[in-house]
Amino acid sequence: MRKIYTSIDLGSDSIKIVVAEKVEKRFHVLAAKAIRSVGIKKGVIADVKMAISSIKLAKEEIEKSIDFKIEQAIISVPSNNCIFDIVTGDCKISGEDGTVIGADISNCIKQAVLSKRKENYEVVTVEPIQFSIDEEQDGVKNPLGLFGDELSVKAVMTSIPKAYLYPIIEVFKQCNIDVVDMAFCATGDYYEMKSKEIDNKVGAIINIGADITNVSIYNKGIMIKNKILEFGSKNIDNDIAYVYRVDGSVARNLKETFAVSNKKYTDSNDIVEIQSKAGEKLIINQYEISDVVESRLVEILKFAKNSINDLTKREISYIIVTGGISELAGFQYVIENVFGKIAVVHNITNMGIRNNKYSSAIGLIKYFDYKMNLRGKEFSMISENKMVVNKKKNNGTEENIISRVFDMFTGN
Repeated sequence: MRKIYTSIDLGSDSIKIVVAEKVEKRFHVLAAKAIRSVGIKKGVIADVKMAISSIKLAKEEIEKSIDFKIEQAIISVPSNNCIFDIVTGDCKISGEDGTVIGADISNCIKQAVLSKRKENYEVVTVEPIQFSIDEEQDGVKNPLGLFGDELSVKAVMTSIPKAYLYPIIEVFKQCNIDVVDMAFCATGDYYEMKSKEIDNKVGAIINIGADITNVSIYNKGIMIKNKILEFGSKNIDNDIAYVYRVDGSVARNLKETFAVSNKKYTDSNDIVEIQSKAGEKLIINQYEISDVVESRLVEILKFAKNSINDLTKREISYIIVTGGISELAGFQYVIENVFGKIAVVHNITNMGIRNNKYSSAIGLIKYFDYKMNLRGKEFSMISENKMVVNKKKNNGTEENIISRVFDMFTGN
């Protein structure tokens, strides 16, 4: 079976779609697109019709690059007001001769989830902390293939209000996209950056988006705290627009094509000529506009630093910063000025998506693949003849769709 996955990251500034195939242990990007979004604000659906239009456009654009239709996807959901619970569950091992099989892991996780599901909330992720077999073998990360009578799990479960989730599900239903799984952007970021080095440490991941900045604390590979700061790279656009009296689109273009994130990386002789909103001719110096950009970036990062201190008192071993704005020249120097040498800018190495704006999207795919492996399952969003596995349109309610995603999550 060819393991081909599609992920869709809903951002306030752009919708990112990535189609990737896993060959052996590597993910090969088949196509990736980032399309300007409308109808989405601060990670939440603000206008259903406009959001549907944005997703349909992004879907049409990426389908021009591949030879099959996008009808199934892993999607990002907002972490606004998410809650964290420690959950436990257990089940009898059903494999032959007491061997733990994928169904046992799925059932064990399902029992843990059912023990603490909350009214008006939906489960988004369940990250196993450890498995135990017969209360003797503790600290097991992956029990698949081990032997015993009873399997138990301790996990971190995250949930969000249904009010945030159902509009997203409705949007994808209207776009004829079957939601196979969902996760937070922060979860995608971690699985994109995941390594043996950080898997056993406490650290923070900061994703600077368009109008929100997401700060997440991870302990041994599991998100334990999260905070959303309601500002991002659009604040830089606003600063440039105000200082130079230009409209937002011009400010954005100046930020992306002319400015850099640190004054030390500028050329004081490098200038650009534009017109203000009043029609005045303006000569903009790269040093001066980069000073505007750097000032706002430092402010955002200082707020993120304070948030890390508020979220945890544990010693932080790493800080990784991502998001499209982190592609600006000199960004590493800026974050080192705020956090010190402990902080680094993430660097995506996958061919076809070498831009940090895709970190959540490619990470969602890696997260989904990890879940399938843990449960001993194989899954693809297309069949061998490149026809979508599930062609039947879903006309059910949001509750039915959520139940079906939950069943996929727990392996039923």
